[in-house]
Amino acid sequence: MIKKILQYSGLLLLLVAFTVESADAQWRKKKGNDGEEEVEISVYDMETLIEPIPIQRALWHENKIDESQKTADASDGIVDGVIAVEDDTIFTRLLTDAILNDVNKMQILVENLPMDSFLIDSTSYKSAAQQLHDQKLIYLRALHDLVRRFNADPAPKGYYYKRLTNNMRQVIIADFKGELSWFVRNNISMYTLRNINELLDPQSQDRYFIYAEMAKREPEAMIEKLSDFATHPYACEIIREAAKVVPNMVFNFATSTTQTRFVVESCNDRLVQTIVRIARQSKSPLRAMPFLNDIYNGKKTISEIDVITANEDLFYQNLVRLKLEGVTLGGDTYTSELQYRGMRYIREMNDLHEEKAPVRFKCINGMSPEVLYFIMVYGQDEIYTSSFLGTFQRMMERMSPLPGDKLLEKVHRDKFRTFIRMCAGYNVLSEFLGTMEQAQRTSLMRDFIAGLDKGKEDDLEDAVDVADAFGSIKDPELTKFLTNEVKKNYEQSYRTGSKKGVIVYGLLATLFNSATQEDDDDNSNGVSGRLGLPPINLVPYNKLTDKEGKVYEQYFFYGDEDGRASYNSWLTNFRDKAKWTIEKSTYWTKITSLQGKPMIVYANMPLEEPEDEVAIDTLCKYLVESKIQPTVMVHRGHSYHLPLTLERLQKETKIVLLGSCGGYHNLSTVLTKAPNANIISSKQTGAMSVNEPIIKSINDQISEGKDINWISTWRGLTGYFDQRKGPQKEMFDDYVPPHKNLGAIFIKAYRRMFNADM
Repeated sequence: MIKKILQYSGLLLLLVAFTVESADAQWRKKKGNDGEEEVEISVYDMETLIEPIPIQRALWHENKIDESQKTADASDGIVDGVIAVEDDTIFTRLLTDAILNDVNKMQILVENLPMDSFLIDSTSYKSAAQQLHDQKLIYLRALHDLVRRFNADPAPKGYYYKRLTNNMRQVIIADFKGELSWFVRNNISMYTLRNINELLDPQSQDRYFIYAEMAKREPEAMIEKLSDFATHPYACEIIREAAKVVPNMVFNFATSTTQTRFVVESCNDRLVQTIVRIARQSKSPLRAMPFLNDIYNGKKTISEIDVITANEDLFYQNLVRLKLEGVTLGGDTYTSELQYRGMRYIREMNDLHEEKAPVRFKCINGMSPEVLYFIMVYGQDEIYTSSFLGTFQRMMERMSPLPGDKLLEKVHRDKFRTFIRMCAGYNVLSEFLGTMEQAQRTSLMRDFIAGLDKGKEDDLEDAVDVADAFGSIKDPELTKFLTNEVKKNYEQSYRTGSKKGVIVYGLLATLFNSATQEDDDDNSNGVSGRLGLPPINLVPYNKLTDKEGKVYEQYFFYGDEDGRASYNSWLTNFRDKAKWTIEKSTYWTKITSLQGKPMIVYANMPLEEPEDEVAIDTLCKYLVESKIQPTVMVHRGHSYHLPLTLERLQKETKIVLLGSCGGYHNLSTVLTKAPNANIISSKQTGAMSVNEPIIKSINDQISEGKDINWISTWRGLTGYFDQRKGPQKEMFDDYVPPHKNLGAIFIKAYRRMFNADM
């Protein structure tokens, strides 16, 4: 194990880089004539060819693998031996190493493989040579397939392909040495599964083993591939495992019109058959699926569940019941339904924001504090500040005299970090903590910080909640306590060798330290430098332009009443015919600047639903065909439309205005698709009266060819909204600029650091 030491302000961050010596690294020492030890390199480690490549395989190298590598090399616009990822030196190194260097080395490895093992089992040298040739062709096809998959990947991740090529090398060696069965059983991963497809017979025990094991570890990923192995004997094993954690996906196959339906129906497993019965017998099978546990365990019949789901309030309260009972079977299914159904209450309170409290909050009358808790935490993407505060106060009243820690126990601390983060953001954390004794408060906030190293390496939701919460906490004593807890957990992670823990707590320490300093350019640039990120307070103008110096923007509008109103209001910003030309077609609007730096804006027409999605798809297809890559993308619509916008983000996007809540899952999706995006989001649903001044400020700077400095931009916007006061100012205060978006900064830095040592 190698320890890389990086210095961070406020805390010494020791990044533990795990590097395991390759299991196939074979070498031995011998004495030379002069008595000095010479190292004899294994045939598997040689980087030069022992013999020239025969013509029968040379075509595979030159016309297939090498040509595919050239395509990969050219993906950044130039063939120079580097697969460059803009503003990301780590991904540049990993992708270049994996797709160009590692594949080159594996081509040499394949050609250097000796004939020894084939001679033992063959009757002649000629037979052995043919067997070896056939085997090498299998390996070359696998390498070619790997590079082709990279070329077809719209958002390739450096760490994924580096791990894939490392695994491919080990698979080739293990297979050639007759040790593939041992390797498969000792290296169970999606990388091994991907790489052995060309090598293992579909009916082999090794294939059955790894598919069955991966079904237990990654059931969701495996069930998605059901159509690929539906006819194989291990299909039922995977369906059975998936039914435990993602039953809705099994349900989808059970109601499909493809062969997979019959595969699910024929799987002789009681849980799977319960899902099949729901699909066949329920009046509203999709609504009944969250209650799979009730039906499976005989607590309720399908007809009884149909009665519950026919009443919206009863439906929601029974979803909460499943949470309070701690039901794990189908947890994701009923949790998703809980979130979706709870939005009805959120939207009703939001829509009545100008009404008096008795009218506005009538929809949650009589609801228990536990139900109100779930409405808030699962409605985080859309809840208005005033809706949260009204629901929170009713929860507090109905909770009394129960202290807050007991309430959290009753809800099994489900999303308690999200709740604390929301309380901090809406300035009611002290009120909630005040319902507890000092010992319980301390214990809760200690647990708030602890355990962030648990779970998968890419499971960061809790850590992001902590990062965001800290940016809102004003109590100096609590801030000091949390900072000390971060330090303790960092030291514990370092002692136990937790790479995730070391990085998570080191990053939190850095962000906590920076959050206590004043807003200034030097501090913001210093933080980004310490985190290994491009400047977080600045988007250089030249990063927004294409090769011709043009800036392209894309706006997403939707066909509901709000969407059409937003579109019409937005168009008024371009009324000056001396500055802009407006062209309208069936599916989109194109706006071109006539003054200042060249800027072209595209927006889909907000056609009646579902034609609005057709307009978006048509515009996106046109942009791709025209090789136009917008660097500014703006979502104008409710948060329930947001997933449709995020699907269409491109890696070239540099500024993203969500206009609705930037919760963890949204931030993660944005940064997966557009790793260098600067994200502006709101703690509540975006407002036209706030979005448009923000957009105008950005566009004014682009028109002048200026870099977008978020600190000065936000100061100017703050002054603008200070003059307006009232609701408009309050809504603006809920917007989070890129340099203050601790969640986004955390995700960017974590991904970069976790993969830096590969």
